[in-house]
Amino acid sequence: MYDKIQNRHVTAPPGLGMHVLVNDPSEKTVLSRTYAAEGRFTFTSHLAGEHQICLFSNSSAWFGGNQLRIHLDIRVGEGTNDYSEIASKDKLSELQLRVRQLLDQVQQISKEQNYQRTREERFRQTSESTNQRVLWWAIAQTLILLTVGFGQMRHLKSFFEAKKLV
Repeated sequence: MYDKIQNRHVTAPPGLGMHVLVNDPSEKTVLSRTYAAEGRFTFTSHLAGEHQICLFSNSSAWFGGNQLRIHLDIRVGEGTNDYSEIASKDKLSELQLRVRQLLDQVQQISKEQNYQRTREERFRQTSESTNQRVLWWAIAQTLILLTVGFGQMRHLKSFFEAKKLV
């Protein structure tokens, strides 16, 4: 918590904390939990896409002057694993740990390739749709130009015939 009088961050009073709410791209709640003044949270999502992370204070004071400082360190992908912790927890040898790291990297590369394929497919659909619209716009312009030209020719012909110049 930041104290304006002391001009520095101080420990938060008891009961002051944050509520964290994380929703996945399909609007399902992945994490909903209240934390004390200090804490850390992690979550694993099984869906790719944009996630919503909402942080709000559990304090009910509107004009209390209390301010919270929040540090967000968002890590995505294979780099989020702490392999020293995994090795001690699962009692893995150095070779087994390295194999696990390589398998995780292969999985991450595979996920990235699938994402790029999906992205390329969406981009191709957008490009084809745009190209089709441009083609129809060009055809419409050509038809309008020919119609106006034909109308002008008929008007000029009737004008000159009325004036008996032709």
